[in-house]
Amino acid sequence: MQIGIVGKPNVGKSTFFGAATMAPVDIANYPFTTIEPNKGVAHVRTPCPCKILGVTCTPHNSLCVNGTRMVPVELLDVAGLVPDAWQGKGLGNQFLDDLRQADALINVIDVSGSTDIEGVPGDVGSHDPTEDITFLRKEIEYWMREILKNGFNKMARAARMTGQKPEQIIQDRLAGLNVTEAQIKKALMSVEMPEDIVNWTDDDLLKLCINIREQSKPMIASMNKADIAPEGNIEKVEAINDICVVTMAETELALKKAAAAGLIDYTPGDPTFTIKEGVTLNDGQKKALDYMKTNMEKYGGTGVQKCIEDAAFKMLDLITVYPVEDENKYTDHFGRVLPDAFLLPRGSTARDLAYRVHSDLGDKFIRAVNAKTKRTVGADYILEDGDVIRIVANK
Repeated sequence: MQIGIVGKPNVGKSTFFGAATMAPVDIANYPFTTIEPNKGVAHVRTPCPCKILGVTCTPHNSLCVNGTRMVPVELLDVAGLVPDAWQGKGLGNQFLDDLRQADALINVIDVSGSTDIEGVPGDVGSHDPTEDITFLRKEIEYWMREILKNGFNKMARAARMTGQKPEQIIQDRLAGLNVTEAQIKKALMSVEMPEDIVNWTDDDLLKLCINIREQSKPMIASMNKADIAPEGNIEKVEAINDICVVTMAETELALKKAAAAGLIDYTPGDPTFTIKEGVTLNDGQKKALDYMKTNMEKYGGTGVQKCIEDAAFKMLDLITVYPVEDENKYTDHFGRVLPDAFLLPRGSTARDLAYRVHSDLGDKFIRAVNAKTKRTVGADYILEDGDVIRIVANK
């Protein structure tokens, strides 16, 4: 799974990325600090079955910390987006192309309103942060429409002659954007289009792309710089975006560095931190940590970890499943206990898991075994969050 970190320049995207992944990135107070996309790994937390099953796990593709499984997700930090990027302004074409394979987007906005629509710094409260939500949606939707328009009329006429369904044509055009036929079908059900596909206008395609974007590139708002946001700004953004999280990426990054230096005890996602016993801090450090603690108590933490987890579990509605080869010992071929954790969309089947593990397992699927219940299940068994599953396939 890949989550794109998006937004206009100079709102803290790279700081968010660095705080989430602790990957070294260029962070500066000017537009287009990020030119080439940065890739890194963050983790989402979910209960590990080891506690319920009474075993000591030996994770392979993830981590387990005191019964909490830390499942990796890939983050992609791309160049900042400015208005009319879909027409090539700024680094628009590169920005949008970098997002083709993203499953979801975290739109980092400056909720303090201290950067204008192009990312130029200004006074706190001088810009309406809701514009950062609406313009970014528009850029992606217009970008999708331009891709769809290229050769569409010719394909539409051919489809009318052959009886090809509209969703198949659209999927062919948008396949490179990681858009599925199922998502397109759902979008077509949400918008009224002319019966004859040949008669679809540019406006019709835009309406459709708005719905396709909602299905294929859902967007969570990271309301960054919340510690200096004027009163009312957070509520204004929450009113126009379904899923929003208050974030303070600079605080998260500073806390992780302080923890690495042995000054504090802090676990990402926790609502606060503690200063380690015996540590001596100077006045500047004390003042900075007091400021951070006050704001964390106000908002329940820095929000960075919550934002990533809400994107995975709330917005994408993913579940965690654990494939094993021995349903009694919960081990793989190498004897590792509960080695792998896979994130799958809710509603996935046992066969879907088999294909996720390896294409041969999906092709040669016979049955599966629910290791928790020891019951044999079929290919269409709907997986539940935390399931431990053995796949049986032809050799």
